[in-house]
Amino acid sequence: MASRGDFHCHSTASDGVLPPAEVVKMAYDEGVRVLALTDHDSTQGIAEARRAAEAYDDFTLIPGVELGTDIPGAEVHVLGFYLEPDDAGLQATLEKLREGRKGRGEGIVNKLREMGIDVTWEQVQRFAGGGAVGRPHVAQALVEGGHVATVKEAFDKYIARNGPAYVEREKMTPAEAVETIVQLGGVPCIAHPRDLEMLDGVLAELKHAGLAGMEVYYKDYAPDEVERLRQAAERFDLVPWGGSDYHGLHGADEPLPGGMYTPLPDTSIDALLALGRARAEQRAR
Repeated sequence: MASRGDFHCHSTASDGVLPPAEVVKMAYDEGVRVLALTDHDSTQGIAEARRAAEAYDDFTLIPGVELGTDIPGAEVHVLGFYLEPDDAGLQATLEKLREGRKGRGEGIVNKLREMGIDVTWEQVQRFAGGGAVGRPHVAQALVEGGHVATVKEAFDKYIARNGPAYVEREKMTPAEAVETIVQLGGVPCIAHPRDLEMLDGVLAELKHAGLAGMEVYYKDYAPDEVERLRQAAERFDLVPWGGSDYHGLHGADEPLPGGMYTPLPDTSIDALLALGRARAEQRAR
């Protein structure tokens, strides 16, 4: 049975395969009643998702975004909830980050071509379809060209962080991302933190910057992993949220919206809704 809430999903506004309206419909059909659309460095899908959500009286759409940030040796992704897509400051920040994604994508294609792999920037742009360019679009081009069999193989063999075609891009620090989300009136949450080394140190810094939650209930996290992260969230007074991180890129085994291995509790869903109401009241003053 799917969780009633899912706070981490992607659409064609970044590197998901379904348009925002179809993500909303799929989530509703799976039993999700509270959904955050959190495309990478983009809120371009929010308007379409909101229109689709109007078809359901018992469905809540939370506008969100996922920001990629860097620490030495690793990436940290930060989810921002309840952001206003029309905010000029937000859009200026996201535009800068998307330009960094574009530059990295072109750099990866150049590296692959230097390795003798016939992938073109035009292919990557076609898969991006006008959304924020991401490495999954390069991976899809590699699959299309017969260079790998799956998106996962493309990452493992070529474009993961330590892969031979990997290229860095300009990013914020995690603290900068959290502070930006707070300044814009949003609610920041650290995403899929299981494999971060020195997690407590990262959480201490981000809590000081305004972090409100942590993704504890993630698509494939087993109960013992969830419990370890739940305890960490409790130590730092963070709400333990979660999501499927649905993209639609990984075939029949990929969890659908709401399909976390360890379901998200209603208490976590209600906590985020309460924070959303509090943010709305602050804006109204």
